[in-house]
Amino acid sequence: MAAQPGTRESIRVETSAGGFELPCGGRSRRALACSLVLLMLVTAVPLAGAAVFRVLAARVGEIAGPGFAVHELRVRLDAPAQGGEVDIGRLRIGAREWRALTLRCGRLRIDAGGLACNAARMEQGGRRLPFEADVDLALGAGPVRIALRLPDGGRIEAGTEADGRLRARLHRLTPAAAADLLEPWLGDLAAGLRGFKATGVLDAELDYRPADAGATTASLRGRLAGGGFGRADGLLAAEGVGADFTLEARSTGAVWSWSAQLDWDAGAAYIHPLLVEAGPRLRARGRFDGRRIELERAELALDGLAAASARGVIDTAAGTPDALSIELAGADLARIGPRWLAPLLAPASAQRLRFEGRADARVELRAGRLETLAVELHGAGFGLAPPLGGGSARGDDGKEVVPVEVLALGPVDGRVRWSSRGPGAAALQVGGGRWEKLALGAFALDAALEPAGLRLAGARIPLLDGTLVLQDLALGWSAAGWEGSGGVVLEPVSMPLLSEALGLPLMAGVMSAALPGLQFGPGELVLDGTLAVSVFGGWLQASGLRVREPFGVASHLTAEIEARHIDLAQLTETFSFGSITGHIDADVRGLELSNWRPAAFDARIASIAGDERRRISQRAVENISALGGGGALAAVQRSVLRLFETFGYRELGLRCRLANGVCEMGGLDAEPDGGVRADGGFTIVRGGGIPALDVIGYNRRVDWNELVARLQRVVAEDVSPTID
Repeated sequence: MAAQPGTRESIRVETSAGGFELPCGGRSRRALACSLVLLMLVTAVPLAGAAVFRVLAARVGEIAGPGFAVHELRVRLDAPAQGGEVDIGRLRIGAREWRALTLRCGRLRIDAGGLACNAARMEQGGRRLPFEADVDLALGAGPVRIALRLPDGGRIEAGTEADGRLRARLHRLTPAAAADLLEPWLGDLAAGLRGFKATGVLDAELDYRPADAGATTASLRGRLAGGGFGRADGLLAAEGVGADFTLEARSTGAVWSWSAQLDWDAGAAYIHPLLVEAGPRLRARGRFDGRRIELERAELALDGLAAASARGVIDTAAGTPDALSIELAGADLARIGPRWLAPLLAPASAQRLRFEGRADARVELRAGRLETLAVELHGAGFGLAPPLGGGSARGDDGKEVVPVEVLALGPVDGRVRWSSRGPGAAALQVGGGRWEKLALGAFALDAALEPAGLRLAGARIPLLDGTLVLQDLALGWSAAGWEGSGGVVLEPVSMPLLSEALGLPLMAGVMSAALPGLQFGPGELVLDGTLAVSVFGGWLQASGLRVREPFGVASHLTAEIEARHIDLAQLTETFSFGSITGHIDADVRGLELSNWRPAAFDARIASIAGDERRRISQRAVENISALGGGGALAAVQRSVLRLFETFGYRELGLRCRLANGVCEMGGLDAEPDGGVRADGGFTIVRGGGIPALDVIGYNRRVDWNELVARLQRVVAEDVSPTID
């Protein structure tokens, strides 16, 4: 390369008597060598009668080597101070270029071997850089040695040999020191290190050998200790990371063949929503052409996996895979599930999910997007625990506590094949399961998978002695979450079996239901239509049913409920409430359940008009009176209670309007004359026959929790409450 215009390779000598300049034509290192030789001659052979030389200076237009070039080099030696300066007009390394660099040498030595600048400070454009340097530059094609000492004790050493070999060593390099060092050269990278609050210590060695017998080789080995980082939003973080790494590369032209190895042995990292702990070991090999990384094969050793491999092509400019194929074999779901699957499938409920069994999987990505997914399950099991760790039952020995899950399925065997390019399918055999406390029998699921959802024509799931039938179930995935529709039919289930499974008092009869229009939304279930249930000789229907977060910690249900022609004899016998004959209608308006507990409603119970025989037992009178806030029966009525077991009645009615934890009580709408009771009470039961027996309530405001506790004591303990 030619010298820059206006720049001559020369040496200038200044003495106490004046100065003179000696030309030194040439190119690159030869020009520098010539200049340095003249410097040595001038200092070693003083002219006759000349005074001591004060300043010696040399200029070289350009020095170039493999991967770098120095333009407008000036060397100035201050002989009395034994110091000097090295100025570089432009420095190019690879594709990057820097200007106006100055080395201010604490000691500058020039001899037959070359130039040595020790204890040097470097400046760029007048700004001092945060390190101290030693530079040794040999004459001709000799070696170059550079050592940088960083303020926190770190050190960077690099050197080139005559054959172009480059060696570099990083010793205890910290991210803070690296950011300060990179600031003038790679400002974006320095800002990134500071923004991520990176910590740790890096030791590494680089060995680069230029083409020798047609091949260029490079190797990088090192270790990171105590590594960590953190982002302001908390979605990326790491602490105490320790890892060894190796990279080997070889090139015979424009393409590099490479192999890499990473052993992560300490610390942990959180990459939302995954918590990744030390243990993984990675081995990979491939090719690199400057634009794309071809991953010929990568193997990952990970706890819970028999084998994991990947191959593909990565676009380095976009930072995304053009194509990537991942295969997992022998995945132990009990170990892989909680750590990797649960945070991805249900991050809000990850701690509540249980996995078991084995799985094999194959995933293909293209242009950074999932393209195909194939999963094969072997004896897999899944469970969802109740919120906040609630729900447990005692084991057979009466001591062991067994968790009770909201939902459980397994064992599950079968295959799932999904593709973004077209239809797929799922064929699963489920050995059984549980929904809340309801046992499910074995069943099959055969679904058609679409790029953005699934469709299940039908499935029959045994439930106790009945069957739960799924009809035309369609689910789709959007940015907001899962949504879809379908129908559910519950074929008759024995009420004795159902009540036992749910831990309720034994009930007679059967239960059946039809939910023809279910709508699913993100975190929401809506019944489009009416839920009908046959119970206690009558029927019950719910409309406007809407459930938000059904499996979450803040579940919320709203509905309107009607019950018609309920047989009081069956109802009171079931709940050990005493004996009442006749039939009632009931309405529950504005029902709201929060976390499956009543939060608000307006409920009314009323006997049905007609000429049927109606009787009420003494115990039922006492219980109703207590639930009404304390009955105030006349003295004659109290005495009568001791003589009769049952009484006739004309009508009964009870109302509870729940709001803010308080039940506003009421009874029959009005007295026979259309007025209200003078004593402020409300009639719950209006007697008929001889003797006439009325049940009157006086406490119109009752704490809801206390009311529930009273009812539970009446039913569970079979104890008659005291009548005041």
